[in-house]
Amino acid sequence: MNALTPGGRIDEKLALKPVRIAVLTISDTRDEESDTSGHVLAERITGAGHELADRAIVRDSIPAIREKIEAWAASGFIDAIVTTGGTGITGRDVTPEAVEPLFDKKLDGFSVVFHMVSYQSVGLSTLQSRATAGIVKGVFVFCLPGSNGAVKDGWDKVISAQLDSRHGPCNMVELMPRLLEQ
Repeated sequence: MNALTPGGRIDEKLALKPVRIAVLTISDTRDEESDTSGHVLAERITGAGHELADRAIVRDSIPAIREKIEAWAASGFIDAIVTTGGTGITGRDVTPEAVEPLFDKKLDGFSVVFHMVSYQSVGLSTLQSRATAGIVKGVFVFCLPGSNGAVKDGWDKVISAQLDSRHGPCNMVELMPRLLEQ
């Protein structure tokens, strides 16, 4: 039987192609122990059958965020990066400013769908998020807010299906080999 996902189905007769995913927590206050949203993402990634390729915490600093994203994207070992934190509207929230200039292509629909999902959980408070996504050197990058609820919504209801090779009618995994085509 096929599992239903929003806008598609998971064909459980097919084998999952694991994706190598890195998790980046962006925070001035969290450390390994208090990084609950990073823990949530790591558990969901491995629970879905993917490989947690790396995990790090950086401060809310444009150079620090860019350095880590660029290093992972250039490594040849990471297929996707999911960040948590820094997408709000306060002065210290700089994730979109750090990451969007790195995008070779922006995935405009991600923000739209994330906000639709988030609205169901937090109502109009979703307006305070600047969740974004794009492709950096052939690597998918998804930037989520730092709350556990936003991470759960973003992974469970948006990202997980698109990073599942069994999801139809289409998914991002099948596009990975072609992301650097010219």
